[in-house]
Amino acid sequence: MIRSEAEYKIAVRRLSEQSERLKQQAVHLRKTELTKDEVKRVLDPVRCFHEQLKEEVQSYERLKRGEFDELQNLSGMGQLLVALRIAKGVTQRELAKRLDVSESQVSRDERNEYHGITVDRAQRVLEALGVTISTEVVSLDGSRSKRASLART
Repeated sequence: MIRSEAEYKIAVRRLSEQSERLKQQAVHLRKTELTKDEVKRVLDPVRCFHEQLKEEVQSYERLKRGEFDELQNLSGMGQLLVALRIAKGVTQRELAKRLDVSESQVSRDERNEYHGITVDRAQRVLEALGVTISTEVVSLDGSRSKRASLART
């Protein structure tokens, strides 16, 4: 997951460089005596890595536009907190200041996707970002209850 503008810029540059290298490698391999299937087998791992990086770049761009995936059973809370920070345009340094912790602590938390975060700590991060989240409880039988707010700011 891309977590900062600096990481995003590096990923975009790498994506461009890989794209060019992939094209050059494909041209070179086609000039050899390899069959079409053999060329495909050689290039598939590189294409797979390229597509993965492309998806990460696109995901970061969606987050910057404020587009999020739905959270299921709080298991993605850490990713959501990172996504909210990105969408709000807040750097890790700025969030650290707002939380009165070190920048390295925020970086470490985000790298670990806030694994084991407490509800109180998640609330502090939400407040520092100036956002609120809400949830809808759905029974396993599909019946729904009213939306309930988890955080207020």
